[in-house]
Amino acid sequence: MSTTKTAERKPAVRRSPARAVRTRGGLSLRLDVRAVVASLVITAVALAAGIVVIGSGDFPMTPGEVVSTLLGDGLPAQEFIVRELRLPRVLTALLVGAALGLSGAVFQSISRNPLGSPDVLGFGQGATVGALVVIVLFQGNSWAVAAGALAGCLLTGVLVYVLAWKRGVHGYRLVLVGIGAAAMLTAVMQYLLTKADLVDATRAVLWITGTLDGRGWEQVLPLAAVCAVLVPLVLGHGRALRMMEMGDDAAYALGVPVERARVVLILCAVLLMGVATSAAGPIAFVALSAPQLARRVTRSPGPNLMPSALMGAALLVVADWAAQQAFGERQLPVGVVTGVVGGCYLLWLLVTERKAGRI
Repeated sequence: MSTTKTAERKPAVRRSPARAVRTRGGLSLRLDVRAVVASLVITAVALAAGIVVIGSGDFPMTPGEVVSTLLGDGLPAQEFIVRELRLPRVLTALLVGAALGLSGAVFQSISRNPLGSPDVLGFGQGATVGALVVIVLFQGNSWAVAAGALAGCLLTGVLVYVLAWKRGVHGYRLVLVGIGAAAMLTAVMQYLLTKADLVDATRAVLWITGTLDGRGWEQVLPLAAVCAVLVPLVLGHGRALRMMEMGDDAAYALGVPVERARVVLILCAVLLMGVATSAAGPIAFVALSAPQLARRVTRSPGPNLMPSALMGAALLVVADWAAQQAFGERQLPVGVVTGVVGGCYLLWLLVTERKAGRI
């Protein structure tokens, strides 16, 4: 069997029990019970971790005090600490994690490859280059850096799509072109750092690491607005994405406009990656690991879009808590924790795929 075909195989997944639900209008819906229960559990974990993170810090609060403050029954000092300082950080983590997880699920499904993650395909590196250009060459403020990151991610997405096009975008070509783009963009990043002065280089390195420190409502509101538009759009194309996993010919036979759906999904996934990176920096490996973990938890075939988004949110909030608490008084950027954990997961995934004969 050729390397191309084996590289695109999905890992075998045990099907979870599903029930058919009939509505009053006569519509029949397929309900995956395990996926629904798993999604509810992941949501509960993400919210519980968020409450714990809000209560952590120099002014500790119990979970009960945090909930009371969120409901409007806290002391004035607690209201300020929770609503103005800690809640925006947690909301940013939830939204960024969900955006990364959903973006990763889309790209892994389109490429039909567990390694087809946007941070592996160069989109994260493109956003980083865009931000570094603003920091190093123009000394821009935080809004300009965010705009540069989004522009860099979009430009990288267009270039990768055009270079991977050959009578359509095939999964293995998308992965190979993306990996090549990531390598070249990494070289550009290193060149820009050598041209920066000490202050700009320090600022750039902190941004490249990926951090949630100092995130406020000015990051939460635009991120929430973009996610409110893009997430339903991606979920609305879930059926088309599921059909496309069976191959373009089968999807065409089932009435799916393959190229139009692929362009819309790639554009939405790139935008989600771009806005997440612009809000918190290039947080590594969440987009890679969240869809795979969601697939293993739900044991459900298909892209698992909503479970992947919820898993990404939970992973990033838990990683943020670990970055604040697991190393004593020294707090680490959340990108350090996700990089270590995600790197270990990537090695495990490569070993597993090699043993199964898929790579």
